[in-house]
Amino acid sequence: MKHVFTRTTLLLCALAATSGMADSNKEVISDGVVKIGVLTDMSGVYSTLGGKGTQVAVEMAVKDFGGTVLGKPIQVIGADHQNKADIASAKAREWFDNEKVDMITGLLNTGCALAVQKLGGDKHRITMNTGAASTELTNKASTPYSVHYVYDTYALGKVTGQAVVQGGGKSWFFITADYAFGQSLEQNTTNFVTKFGGKAVGSVRHPLATADFSSYLLQAQSSGAQIIGLANAGGDTINAIKQAREFGIGQKGQKLVGLLVFDTDIKSLGLTVAQGMQFTSGFYWDRDDATRAFAKRFFAIHKAMPTMDQAGAYSATMNYLKAIKAAGTDDPDAVMAKLKSMDISDFFAVHGKIRVDGRMVHDMYLMEVKKPSESKGEWDLLKIIKTIPGDEAFMPLSESTSPLVKK
Repeated sequence: MKHVFTRTTLLLCALAATSGMADSNKEVISDGVVKIGVLTDMSGVYSTLGGKGTQVAVEMAVKDFGGTVLGKPIQVIGADHQNKADIASAKAREWFDNEKVDMITGLLNTGCALAVQKLGGDKHRITMNTGAASTELTNKASTPYSVHYVYDTYALGKVTGQAVVQGGGKSWFFITADYAFGQSLEQNTTNFVTKFGGKAVGSVRHPLATADFSSYLLQAQSSGAQIIGLANAGGDTINAIKQAREFGIGQKGQKLVGLLVFDTDIKSLGLTVAQGMQFTSGFYWDRDDATRAFAKRFFAIHKAMPTMDQAGAYSATMNYLKAIKAAGTDDPDAVMAKLKSMDISDFFAVHGKIRVDGRMVHDMYLMEVKKPSESKGEWDLLKIIKTIPGDEAFMPLSESTSPLVKK
């Protein structure tokens, strides 16, 4: 009887151990693959600064990482959210539920990002936003699984607003994209313009992807403001600046200030039109040897230099994969814990840090567009005027309304 008991006990122990090993193996990489979704504007007003280039950057990061993590393959899929929150939410739900996507990045357009980030929080899936800007993403809308990686309306408004006001641009009129991003950018910039001694004298709002800015520019012109702040981005910023030139704005003393500008915007406008413009960026391809090395490889594939959204997507993906490797699993709680404990140092950021609210804090740069005579090549467009440490550029946790921040 004793021997039977012993054999039975050993058999049960062996089965338990085998079962434990199976469970353990299953938990290392869910579904046997790490799947990353790039959800962004692939065809609309923001597609040049993000779009296919963002997916190219993510695919580069996966290839550079080695194509596998913890012995399992890494896959990248992409989709166009068309700048519509309902389409973004539906695609993210399909990816999470059916495609078993582990992390979504890109997310250009604040409305789309807010919808996807909420869904990710509900489903315990990671979102690493590199394109949307509203500070709401790291305030009330923040989740334990969301990261805001590249820039936000607080940093953009603070750095640019301070520089312009201190340079003599005291009175402002805003032309604003009429959705969460533009409204947040106008409000944050107004706060800093006022703080540094200027004032906002008015604003007008336009629909996303506006072709005709004439009525908005006339209102800005008639306001008499020294500064016309463009609280929009991409194609909207380009159209507004081109049409302002046709109206003769600038020749009469008023100055346009783009509050969210990308290298691709300046390339489209040309240096003759854009020269002297100052704006804030989270990255510039020609900053140092490391940024130039990445940009050269990116250009070979995409035939354009990387924007801060695209470079940020590479960095976010690479550090996400490093966190999986360090955690020994793709479990989102374990991965987020690693991400928030890591020092993020690469060509994109130096000693970056993901805070408890999901804000990735890193240096920001005040940029100035070069004169045509200063440019030495097709993409030699900008110069860095000032480097602003992340702790100075981004909203301090003491001002946060994130439910993740303990007061």
